[in-house]
Amino acid sequence: MTPDPPSRKRSRNLPDQITTKVNRKLLAQRRNHSVWYGFGMFGLVGWSVVVPALLGIALGIWIDRHVSSPYSWTLMGLVFGVALGCMNAWYWIQKESQDD
Repeated sequence: MTPDPPSRKRSRNLPDQITTKVNRKLLAQRRNHSVWYGFGMFGLVGWSVVVPALLGIALGIWIDRHVSSPYSWTLMGLVFGVALGCMNAWYWIQKESQDD
């Protein structure tokens, strides 16, 4: 017996996929988030990137003033802070997406 082609396997799961997507959409419509919820999420993501970036810059400035080095610790602190902030924002977005 030959295995089904990939398109046949997908067509068997198509009703389940449609049902899942419809249920997810109906649940999202029932939540009825306001404009303020969107602004809150925007602020949460923004602050979760800005705060670590500013802390990285502050730490870098302090290191640059107290340690002589050929490298710019301020710039490294900025890059590290932004990277940490992006991971933090990604975490919060994933957490909110799981709730939906």
